[in-house]
Amino acid sequence: QVLVVGCGNSELSEQMYDMGMCEDIVNIDISDAVIRQMQERSGSKRPKMSYLLMDMLQMDFPDAHFQVVLDKGTLDAILTDEEEATLAKVDKMFAEISRVLQVGGRYFCVSLAQAHVLKKAVEYFSQEGWVVRVHQVAGSGDKQQFVLPVFVYVMTKFRKIPGSAPQILEICPEEQDKPMRVESAEQLVAAVRDRQHYALLCSQLSKTPCGEQVSLDLCDKESGRPRYTLHVVDSPSVKPSRDNHFAIFIIPQGRETEWLFGTEEGRRQLAASAGFGRLVTVALHREQHYEGMAGIQAELSGKVMELAPPGLPARQQVPFLSVGGDIGVRTVQHRDTSPLSGEYVVEDVKGDGTCYFRRLIFLRNRNVVQSEARLLVPTPLPGQKKRRKDKKKPSPAEPPAAIDKSYLCCEHHKAMVAGLCLLGGPDPLPALLAVLVVGLGGGSLPLFVHDYFSQACVAVVEIDPSMLEVATRWFGFSQGDRMRVHISDGLDYVAKLAAEGTVLQNIPAQYDVIMFDVDSKDLTVGMSCPPPAFVEKPFLQKVKTILKPEGVFVLNLVCRDARLKEAVLATLREVFPLLYTRHIEGEVNEILFCRPSPEGRQDPTELGARARALEEALQQPGRPWDSSYVLADMLQAVKIL
Repeated sequence: QVLVVGCGNSELSEQMYDMGMCEDIVNIDISDAVIRQMQERSGSKRPKMSYLLMDMLQMDFPDAHFQVVLDKGTLDAILTDEEEATLAKVDKMFAEISRVLQVGGRYFCVSLAQAHVLKKAVEYFSQEGWVVRVHQVAGSGDKQQFVLPVFVYVMTKFRKIPGSAPQILEICPEEQDKPMRVESAEQLVAAVRDRQHYALLCSQLSKTPCGEQVSLDLCDKESGRPRYTLHVVDSPSVKPSRDNHFAIFIIPQGRETEWLFGTEEGRRQLAASAGFGRLVTVALHREQHYEGMAGIQAELSGKVMELAPPGLPARQQVPFLSVGGDIGVRTVQHRDTSPLSGEYVVEDVKGDGTCYFRRLIFLRNRNVVQSEARLLVPTPLPGQKKRRKDKKKPSPAEPPAAIDKSYLCCEHHKAMVAGLCLLGGPDPLPALLAVLVVGLGGGSLPLFVHDYFSQACVAVVEIDPSMLEVATRWFGFSQGDRMRVHISDGLDYVAKLAAEGTVLQNIPAQYDVIMFDVDSKDLTVGMSCPPPAFVEKPFLQKVKTILKPEGVFVLNLVCRDARLKEAVLATLREVFPLLYTRHIEGEVNEILFCRPSPEGRQDPTELGARARALEEALQQPGRPWDSSYVLADMLQAVKIL
């Protein structure tokens, strides 16, 4: 027995009857005109179905009379606001539905699922001990009548158990047969809202080109974790033809942080060079497993078509593109959690050609590579025979293990090393080069300075002991007579040195070079490097105290807030009379070179001579490396503010 509340003149009951789904259907409505119209329309054609004039807030049926109560839009029509009188009316409606429904029976409510409507229904019936499941039954698209998706709440009546019985709340999206369990009404409302936003987005993208790039995550069905990150990029400059409307670009694993794929400008350039009016870039997440390009294409083909541009010809073949035709290689070598840095991973990824790179990534900011090192490809020793063809070859997906310490992967590290040509004094480099580096990461920067400047004595300050372990185990870092790591807060370490003013535990009181390459743990600030306290005037004055008069202070600044950046530069100018800047092309990083004395200004000729002298100092016998990029930075990168 089925009860339809607020039936109106809908054809739903008639269609259910005619299809043989059920015949014992009672329809009620408070409109006398509607009831007469529907009685005349059905008449003798549907003898077992009845239409009754009745108020659903006060029904005449006995208790537990129906197995099913069906509501198509009636709750949406009543719950138009959250006024006290409206909520009281809805409570009466729910109470009456509960009264006339048998235990084990179901209340089906067809709704557009506005947040306040869904929340009210879920909270009421879950508190009564009912099982609540929300089904998405219709999405957006050309075949659909509505822009917004349609949902059905399925509430199954159970006897109320005294005490605090666990709530059972589930959502079953349109593309899934298996429901997903959620913990609270708030989570259920949020899950529905995500699908509503997606439907609105698809509707918008199907009608007009998007002026700004749109991004969204597609999540794994089982875990709910992001599986794909999509960016929709339109290129107005591309003239549309039959074959260049739309394409999908799969970013190889591990390369999503590169400028071309990881920045808005890079993706815009990629879309224009690919020659498509709309390009959807797809980034793959490290926590997920993928069955090659064909598997990804099969998995995404239906979903990405919902993001197609206006004017896409019917049955148009949409190409899937990538670099080199594969999905890349990503091998997670180590995963752990630090009390200070949070969850992090060390992973090996394949770059262009045969190059592999090892990366340290903090998962709180997963699109930023914290540290990176190139891995050495093993080469046969002189006289060593080649591997016989019948022997098993190493897997092409297996990255090499040794770190190439001669190579600086990070562009800002190259610029920081190049800043050594700004050292004052009669010689390009002093006989003893005292260097202080605040921020260890994977250790590439201090290790490079140590290895290629034999006169360098390097002190590294790192607040997180986990990073020292990571650098030592995974990035080839080691300590020695000329390299010491001090586990301390950089603020405290510099302040103590400035206060002492003397040699402390074999640590020089003054340095030729001080480098800050330390990230901020506070993601709410518009400056991710360094933490704001490191660029406050009192602390910068302490930095100047421990810097030799002819020395240089090198700061890696990553600041997206223009006003904050100007304030930082103004503070630096107050403390350091001579300031040079080097912007890293394609990145937010800006390297600042600060001199404590205005007498240290150098003309381009002198700067070039020092750069070449520094280049010669880097050439060590038996240590082959490509130093041309450092020389290029030295000669071209430093501009006077």
